[in-house]
Amino acid sequence: MSTANTTKINQLLSSQPLGVVFQSFWLTKQGYSLDLQKRYRKGHWLESIGRGAMIRSADQVSYEGAIYALQEQNSMSVHPGGRTALSILGKSHYLTLSEKVVTIFGMSDEKLPAWLLSHNWGVVINYHQSSFLPPEIGMSVIEVKNFSLKVSGAARALMECLYLAPEKMELIECYELMEGLNNLKPTQVQYLLEQCNSIKVKRLFLYMAEKANHNWMKFLNLEKVHLGQGKRSLVKGGVYVEKYQITIPKELEDYGKHIKSV
Repeated sequence: MSTANTTKINQLLSSQPLGVVFQSFWLTKQGYSLDLQKRYRKGHWLESIGRGAMIRSADQVSYEGAIYALQEQNSMSVHPGGRTALSILGKSHYLTLSEKVVTIFGMSDEKLPAWLLSHNWGVVINYHQSSFLPPEIGMSVIEVKNFSLKVSGAARALMECLYLAPEKMELIECYELMEGLNNLKPTQVQYLLEQCNSIKVKRLFLYMAEKANHNWMKFLNLEKVHLGQGKRSLVKGGVYVEKYQITIPKELEDYGKHIKSV
């Protein structure tokens, strides 16, 4: 390999953090032709992890490094969300005892590339496409080893949990997660509620926040939050909550009441 090509690959590797994926189309845009990429793989500078995706040779790359590539190279809104985001932010006390399951959210028109889905990241990735919240709002930036990654902030993450409930996540678990969110910023919660287009999510969020007696609830202007019309039955044979017009599991409505009465 020529000195110029060696210098070029060194410039690439020094400009990008360890632990991330390099996508072929992005490398091409940066001036690294397909032929040059092939030479780098042959010279053991890069190694393929699937069609159109590479990593540094012998680098340890986790799913976060793959999501980083989608965020930075594709400008996608795909991000760790729901329970996973709350765990990353230190807001979840739940531990997965067997396989680690990672919850990823993206917009309705955002598909994960085949290389990401086929590669073994050591975790099970559950991907959910939805536009019930606009992209980019209510996000947090965290540091993962050598790079920054956008994840759902606590309020957005809880709303994502509620979006999955009750079919893919237990409402009791959602409420237990809500109990720990006692320091949310009312202005951010207000904006998320106003922008959210899921009536179910908004009603459940407000019901749980009120049940948890969070102080930040006092600073919300619910007149600006559209809660829709008519009843919403989330479970069969549950308890009807008239204020929010939702039917929820009896165990959720009764949760914590025996503690208060003691």
